[in-house]
Amino acid sequence: MRAALVLREVWTGLRRNMSMVISVILVTFISLTFVGSAMLLQSQINQMKGFWYDRAQVAIYFCNDGDTGDQCAGEATEEDIAAVEAVLESEAIEPFVRNFEFEDRPQALENFQRQFAGTQAVEFATEDSMSRALRVQPSSPADASVVAEATRSMPGVLEVQDQRRLLEPIFNALNIASLAAVVIAAIMLVAAVLLISTTIRLSAYSRQRELGIMRLVGASNRFIQTPFILEGVIAALIGSLLASGAILALVQWGVQGYLAPALPTYPLVTVDAALLVVPVLLAIGVALSAIAAAVAIRRYLRV
Repeated sequence: MRAALVLREVWTGLRRNMSMVISVILVTFISLTFVGSAMLLQSQINQMKGFWYDRAQVAIYFCNDGDTGDQCAGEATEEDIAAVEAVLESEAIEPFVRNFEFEDRPQALENFQRQFAGTQAVEFATEDSMSRALRVQPSSPADASVVAEATRSMPGVLEVQDQRRLLEPIFNALNIASLAAVVIAAIMLVAAVLLISTTIRLSAYSRQRELGIMRLVGASNRFIQTPFILEGVIAALIGSLLASGAILALVQWGVQGYLAPALPTYPLVTVDAALLVVPVLLAIGVALSAIAAAVAIRRYLRV
């Protein structure tokens, strides 16, 4: 009987404040969609970091005629190249090197043409303009700096390029984008909490007479508060479910349906990863709404 009475009060509150309830649903939906997107974006960044850092090489470029540099006194000799290879195979450096291979000018030109295919730079590239290089695969991403420091100052070495350093600005930009999504989501969650509090207070105000009667007949504060808290939880739960559905749809059709076929070699977030986010979104929505509604109705009843 008490449960039926509580449910009837909940339905009355939802029906009387339908426009505010819809506003709560929409704000919760938008804010939690941002939260879920930020979580998946950070997961994608971490996957891409592991993927690219594991493949990042240290490129040791050798001097050509006309190159200027502290170690360049004309074109690098075979002895210069052999000396660098000896360092990479030395007892001190070998543990930090998984493997390495020599790239001559024809190979360098072929790689350049493949990498910059369709650009004007390919038309002006020649074998003579290419630098011979050693492509070193470190044992781990952290070992790249060791390899670079050991070979950078050797005779005949024009430049040592740690490809991991080239990737860091990209991942930093993605991290900033992820942080921006989190900030926007936090602002939207605050707006949702304030809107839930306002909705509950308006609902309580519209039922002043009923609340007065409940107090006169000895109803406990918990019994009076429960319908209002459930109103906020139901509205937020609907918004959370909509946000979860939007996240799943985005991953299923946007990432896996569109991006995955176009980028088959890259690791992309999966539906399984999105399913792990869903309980988090539901928990955030329900918890925040319950707390906001409870605080709002308690403060109202004290007035």
